[in-house]
Amino acid sequence: MKAIVLAAGLGKRMKSSLPKVVHKILGKPMVNWVISSIFEAGIKTEDITVVTGYRAELVEELLPEGIKNVRQQEQLGTGHATIQAMETINSDDQILVIPGDVPFIEPETLKMLVRESAEGFEAIVLTMKLDNPAEYGRVIEQNGRIRIIEAKDASPEEKEINEVNTGIYIFDSQFLRDALKKLSPNNAQGEYYLTDVVQFAKKAKRVILNDPQESLGINDRVQLSKAQRVAQQRINHKHMLNGVTIIDPENTYIGPDVIIGKDTIIEPMTFIYGNTTVGERCNIGPFTRVFDSTIQNDVTIVRSEIDRAMVHAHCSIGPFSRLRPGAVLLEEVKIGNFVEVKKSTIGKGSKAQHLSYIGDSEVGENVNVGAGTITCNYDGKKKHRTVIGDGAFIGSNTALVAPVNIGKETVIGAGSVITEDVPDYSLGLGRAKQVNKVDRYRKSEKGE
Repeated sequence: MKAIVLAAGLGKRMKSSLPKVVHKILGKPMVNWVISSIFEAGIKTEDITVVTGYRAELVEELLPEGIKNVRQQEQLGTGHATIQAMETINSDDQILVIPGDVPFIEPETLKMLVRESAEGFEAIVLTMKLDNPAEYGRVIEQNGRIRIIEAKDASPEEKEINEVNTGIYIFDSQFLRDALKKLSPNNAQGEYYLTDVVQFAKKAKRVILNDPQESLGINDRVQLSKAQRVAQQRINHKHMLNGVTIIDPENTYIGPDVIIGKDTIIEPMTFIYGNTTVGERCNIGPFTRVFDSTIQNDVTIVRSEIDRAMVHAHCSIGPFSRLRPGAVLLEEVKIGNFVEVKKSTIGKGSKAQHLSYIGDSEVGENVNVGAGTITCNYDGKKKHRTVIGDGAFIGSNTALVAPVNIGKETVIGAGSVITEDVPDYSLGLGRAKQVNKVDRYRKSEKGE
């Protein structure tokens, strides 16, 4: 089985400078929702072709590695887009054709269509029944043939039909090649409609979708918002049934690829997106954002931002902390309020509790980083590393000017600026001598 994803359109009603399919639902672009369902249906990466068009580079940079893409230079309709894609497909496999803006199509539905295709049909059309079909193409079956009439081309009588096209098909590849050659742009839009291909099939089948929400199309920002709410409800419901406590599901946002362990509690106004894994017995939020990160068991995160970081078990983070890409916290680390960690590893049992920046650093075990400490990692041209040994104590308001090494069990005096390495078991001081100007600021006798 091969798959063609149609993702070339502008999406005029989105009123956006971006292609429609790059707009995100719970942090994941629409087109990638569709591709994930295709993967889960058993179709391999190398067997998927995505047709791009308007601002193609924005769509192409989102595609998983190994997926082919072709560009539709002129926007001449879905039939024309399919012709472009078929030029990359040389096999006689069945062809799944699917729009890039149907994010909720279930893998099981696609698997069912694949099973139906084994019966030798030239065309299988996935349809649905709607009380208000609106702009959807109407589906008509007569004398064993199926026709799809676009809403713009439908007569008043045809518009009364409530069985409509979802835009998802499976075609016999040779039939599709031959049928595409017969297309013409004789319609209201002046485009080559893929829907016209179906009428040429002598052996075709309609498969009616039980849940119309699966093929929910997204054409404007209102529909995008509705889709977000549908996805939010489905995903949160699934996690709660799997043993996750979500205090306020209506104000908790979890992406479709997120994994969360049982007995974890998610507080309100928490956003967990991307390829994130959260372990068991964690407490996340409130007002927390986690993206593309791994959180192990028994971790607490309060009012903080975690971006492409690794947090080992029994850590506590926040409030108002920020872990930037490359941050690694080993077991039992404490990162407190207004602390930022970037591209650094913090060793087991270490603490940075207040107002600190740790960047491009290697911090050993059981280190105490005092309030206001910063690693001065950037000299204006290059980034440099700071290494702090096990058991070191860094006094408050210290500046560690990288590259610099602080020895194990070393103490750095508060207020120091350290520019040179400090050996193990030493006291490092780097501050000016205190000078007292006696009586410089005596108050007047008349009071304050």
